[in-house]
Amino acid sequence: MKGLELAKRYYEEFGRPMIREKFPELEPYLAVGLAGSGSECLGFDDEVSLDHDFGPGFCIWLPGEDIIDRKAEFELERAYASLPSEFEGFSRPKLAPVGGPRNGVRRMDDFFSEKTGRPDGELSMEEWLAIPMQSLCEAVNGEVFSDPYGRFTAIREKLRNMPRDVRLKRMAGHLLLMAQSGQYNYLRCMDHGEGGAAQLVAFEFAKNAVTVIFLLNGRYEPFYKWAFRALRELPLLAELEPVLTGIISSPNDLGNAYEKSESIEAACAEIIKALRAQGLTDADSGDLEKHAYSVNDHIEDPGLRNMHILSGV
Repeated sequence: MKGLELAKRYYEEFGRPMIREKFPELEPYLAVGLAGSGSECLGFDDEVSLDHDFGPGFCIWLPGEDIIDRKAEFELERAYASLPSEFEGFSRPKLAPVGGPRNGVRRMDDFFSEKTGRPDGELSMEEWLAIPMQSLCEAVNGEVFSDPYGRFTAIREKLRNMPRDVRLKRMAGHLLLMAQSGQYNYLRCMDHGEGGAAQLVAFEFAKNAVTVIFLLNGRYEPFYKWAFRALRELPLLAELEPVLTGIISSPNDLGNAYEKSESIEAACAEIIKALRAQGLTDADSGDLEKHAYSVNDHIEDPGLRNMHILSGV
């Protein structure tokens, strides 16, 4: 059973009755669901995921102390802790993972401040640019089971899509790094006899290409170990996943160098095609560096456009 489904069933069988019976006056203000860190919040959990931090549980997010005070919060925490420790053959984790608990009672402000630095989703352009996409992904992933008050869902909606200019600034920087690594430095490193450096270049190319593909899809890239899994499910350019996997996993020697370089150019060509289809570049070239600067030129906000092209990386 997937962790998100397990969490929802556990809430419906035990969590919701507990809240309604013991805290009817608080229920209209509570948001309940599962979101944040963990493969289960992305729907990527499997048999391997069962070995740590997996089990029945959900989040109860509280508004500010002007609505629900500390005493009520403490009572909710005790009630949540007293819920059954076994459900559907799974046990609730006894130890909090590194980084803190992933479920239980939390303040909405604390959750969003942890992910974005702000409690309310009101971010400046500079803040949007600085927040890792992984953190933005964790702020809006998973599922909200109940939110009658609506505040938690409203903040998630503010964060669900980064502003267009921020997306383009990030994209421009990662395109430039793709060009510098894959198109310029890969074969040069091989010609220098620097096989290790060439492989590092291949990793750098693939890492930035993955980010660009997420940006072209208007999606947040998740934690790096799930990036390729998530890429395979994107509506646009998912077919590049095996190409990029091949670039970083194939042997790095003279016999494979030119074949790998051809794969790099093929990936670049598909990304350029997507940039043109979205009207994000006016460059007429196969050189990604030219497209990087063209994408940057499409930024409307002059302050953001004139920042260093790598400001979003």
